[in-house]
Amino acid sequence: MTNKRRVLITGASGYVASQMLPEFRDLYDLVLVDVTRENRDGETVPGVIVADLADPDRTKYQHLFENVDAVIHLGYMRSAPGGVFGTETPQIDRFDMELNNVRMANNVYRASFDAGVRRVVSASSNHAADWYEDYQIHVRQKEFVAPGELPLSSNFYGWAKASYELLGWPYACGAFGRRLEFVMVRIGHPTPVNASRHMDEEPGSPPAGSAIANFKRNLACYFSPRDLRQLFLRAVETPEITGDSTGVPFVIVYGISGNTRAFWSLETARSVLGYEPEDDSEVVYADDVRRYLTGPGSADRGGRVGG
Repeated sequence: MTNKRRVLITGASGYVASQMLPEFRDLYDLVLVDVTRENRDGETVPGVIVADLADPDRTKYQHLFENVDAVIHLGYMRSAPGGVFGTETPQIDRFDMELNNVRMANNVYRASFDAGVRRVVSASSNHAADWYEDYQIHVRQKEFVAPGELPLSSNFYGWAKASYELLGWPYACGAFGRRLEFVMVRIGHPTPVNASRHMDEEPGSPPAGSAIANFKRNLACYFSPRDLRQLFLRAVETPEITGDSTGVPFVIVYGISGNTRAFWSLETARSVLGYEPEDDSEVVYADDVRRYLTGPGSADRGGRVGG
């Protein structure tokens, strides 16, 4: 007999889940779901149940949600050649493939609602509001983007993530008979910051301005593995989800570390979830920062962002 919370994780063979599982396996009674049991390295992830949550016939997987306390929805169908922002499929032609991900999110929300799940923690993305970043932050017309601002994206990937967020509101507000709690996590940059990959240096030549801008951007968005685990842990464990004055148990938070160069606000993550990031990319990547941005011979013009 276990007293552990029962937590279902979709996309359990994916990269973000791999950052959580070593710790979460000890803390929770996990139900792991994905369309494959293999991770990106071709290794089998123990305990994964194969199920297609994009299938509109929820009777095929509804049983997986029974007796579950919280769902962490990380599942995402990468059907576009070249990845999310690859060039093989123009962004303007990606609506249908992203609409399938929105449908999958609704399947997860509905299955959670029908099973009596208490809370859904959904992996949104910083791209849900990337218009501000592209057209205001990097041209230095705006300092920070807050989770409560209107989600505006310049691409269908970001539109889909913003749709995940808005899709949760009818379930959260009680319109269907009960309130399903939601935490939407706008994930930043959860992979290591590889400075040399951005710089493409030639011997004796300074890196290009656009490369410096990309490096700064990833320093701002860095999400360390232990901070990622802490934020998702807090999203599951926080006793009560309180959003704004509406009282609806729905909150949007940014998922990044406590980065010096951050341009997304962590205020909601701190105040609602008690998130206290332990890492700062400026410290983690101090050697690269000195080499490319602050040291002798740097081509950087200064500032948190931009080239």
